[in-house]
Amino acid sequence: MATKVLVPRLGEGVDELTIIKWLKNEGDVVKEMEPLLEVETDKVVTEIPSPASGTLLKIDIPENNPAAVGTVIAWIGQPGESVPVSSAPVSSDPVSGVPAAKIEMQTGVEPPTNHGPSSVLISGSGFLSPVVRKIAAEYNLDLNQVHGTGLNGRITKQDVLAYLQQPTPTQSNLSRDTGTLGNLIPVTTVRRQIAERMVASRDTSPHVLTVMEVDMSRVVAHRSANKVAFAADGVNLTYTAYFMAAIAAGLKVYPLVNSHWMDEGILLYKEINIGMATSLGEDGLIVPVLRRADEFSLLGIARAVNDLANRARSKKLRPEEVRDGTFTLTNHGISRSLFAMPIINQPQCGILGVGAMQKRPVVLTDADGNDAIAIRPMVYLSFVFDHRILDGASADWFLVKVKETLEKWA
Repeated sequence: MATKVLVPRLGEGVDELTIIKWLKNEGDVVKEMEPLLEVETDKVVTEIPSPASGTLLKIDIPENNPAAVGTVIAWIGQPGESVPVSSAPVSSDPVSGVPAAKIEMQTGVEPPTNHGPSSVLISGSGFLSPVVRKIAAEYNLDLNQVHGTGLNGRITKQDVLAYLQQPTPTQSNLSRDTGTLGNLIPVTTVRRQIAERMVASRDTSPHVLTVMEVDMSRVVAHRSANKVAFAADGVNLTYTAYFMAAIAAGLKVYPLVNSHWMDEGILLYKEINIGMATSLGEDGLIVPVLRRADEFSLLGIARAVNDLANRARSKKLRPEEVRDGTFTLTNHGISRSLFAMPIINQPQCGILGVGAMQKRPVVLTDADGNDAIAIRPMVYLSFVFDHRILDGASADWFLVKVKETLEKWA
């Protein structure tokens, strides 16, 4: 008997995802737990493994289409084995879940056609996913103008984004008249989400930047003395682990930084969940979250950092691993940047940017007050904070604690 491939629940509150890519074609042989397809939810692209070994007999939902949790999306079995003609879900009203055709028969009226964010239905489109409805509402789109490429002509998120990328009539005429506009680069889903969130963040929080310099001598010495021992435990001891630990120490002492602004007041988070911005190359970036970072040893933080970064780059993060961050670290120094002004990851209070480490001459003062010039590995820490929550002094106290934790590392 053929095995159903069902949409799994990838996290709390995740009721729907989008099928991005089938890694196997109909007729291909697959092995149990072998990657079968890629799906997207939030900003996470995740591989779904095959639930059984056999032949991929039928794909019910093709690429670039939404699928609800529990939906049958494919069948695996023996060559020639029969499967149902179609197991795709019936198009339903997005609010009530009642099939659209049934609504029309019961009420004698057509399904609603308003373009509100929770009830966008258009002629011939069938069910529209929450993502499509949200984009349509934000851009006030007439979805009757959008060509659907999904199952049974359904309009997918990619269809809407492609429509938005089309030049306006004015742009098209200008391009034909002058030929000077250049090439239009398609925007990926992740890049568009990053753009929307960054603009929204700057519109939400009054961003303020404060910068301090840190002598990393003790951290460098500690890492040199311990990286072999960590490696014996299968852990790559990176500087990121030290910064995560120092941030956790700072947030523990100054909990106001571990908060977010609400109309009713300032919400202090119970947990210290630190996100670390991770580059995905041309695919943008993602921010996996280390939960309860203050409860980990340096070894535990280093192991978690390795794991999250590796799975982020191999698209194996779970949706819940990019949620509920209370503070964010971004290491822009990887690209040799000395300091920067990062944008706050809403609704958090702040984000800490770490610059490139450089050996520089600094003035040192001994216990007797004598000055001397020495070469030290130095790093700039750029702390951007929400001025609705923190003032300059309170922000600096937090940053001083981070600085002291790193400079006094033993």
